[in-house]
Amino acid sequence: MLLSFLRILKFSLQDISRNIWLSIVTVTILILAMLSINTLILLRAISDDAVLAIKEKIDLSLYLKTDAPETTILELKSKINSMDKVRAVKYISKQNALDFFRDKNKNNPEILQAILELGKNPLSPSLVIVPKNVDMIPDLIEELRAIDNDIIESRDFSDNRTLLEKINNITKRINDVGFFIIIIFIVTSLLVVYNSIKVAIYTHKREIEIMRLVGASNAFIYLPFLFSAVIYTFVAVLIMISVSFPLLEIIQPYLEMFFVDYGINIVSYFVDNVWTIFGWQFVGIAFVNVLASYIAVSKYAKV
Repeated sequence: MLLSFLRILKFSLQDISRNIWLSIVTVTILILAMLSINTLILLRAISDDAVLAIKEKIDLSLYLKTDAPETTILELKSKINSMDKVRAVKYISKQNALDFFRDKNKNNPEILQAILELGKNPLSPSLVIVPKNVDMIPDLIEELRAIDNDIIESRDFSDNRTLLEKINNITKRINDVGFFIIIIFIVTSLLVVYNSIKVAIYTHKREIEIMRLVGASNAFIYLPFLFSAVIYTFVAVLIMISVSFPLLEIIQPYLEMFFVDYGINIVSYFVDNVWTIFGWQFVGIAFVNVLASYIAVSKYAKV
């Protein structure tokens, strides 16, 4: 069995080397197919992380009067925290608000100087409310509006669901276009591999005739060509892996600049899922290539 396997491997490598330029074209098409798949995976990962980050940042704020007693603020916080639709309530004191404001404007000396000239803290305390679920926001807003408390000065109920819907719509369009591109590349891969094996069969036509005369089985004749399809896939996956991570390292800083404070790290995502991503790509593309090869050998290897 080992000897038969080595012979099959030898014949497969001979097929590839004898038609080296066609083999290079075949591997290149496979790499382009995987590039389209990985681009779709990349965009999906970015959109999922962005949606998750936005959901984590969604909150509702109650701005309180500057002279509100802290005991009254804490009582209001406890009341809101007991609501079913609330996950957490954060109390930001006047001093915390001022510290955050100074840190945010540390590169803007005019604003900091204006604060100093006031001689007092002009910022008001606030309660930041985090909902349990994005879908609960409209009902939670109504409940918060119904709270009648003299220490509440204003309410900020900015709804980020519109932004989430836009991201989801963009993701859906990307998926639709991506799947269409992937199908094009899969069909192209089928045709390229089919023709590669067809050319390889014609190259070995005389050898196949001799093998038939000496009683070689169909399996022994077919397997080298099928194995060539697996080798094409294996080489394409290796090249794709070696190229992907340097490209991701180049892209990552630009994503961090664009998605500030969102914590999107595509390099970590691909590292954590490398076997899943490229393993399934290898299995899927190898299956397509072997199928195309089998169709070719079934048709043209009957010498």
